[in-house]
Amino acid sequence: MLNFNWIKRHKGQGMVEYILIVAVVVGIVFVAYKSLGKKVKNKFEIATKVIQKADKE
Repeated sequence: MLNFNWIKRHKGQGMVEYILIVAVVVGIVFVAYKSLGKKVKNKFEIATKVIQKADKE
């Protein structure tokens, strides 16, 4: 009879690696948002004002 226990162990390992990768990506996005969030928001507000001004003309 064949023993497939190694497959179960590798599936669990793959899931843990996937979760770790997702956690690292979420961490990077959070840090980027915290450091660049206000700058990006200000740029969008400036662009909105320019578009509204151009629309009135």
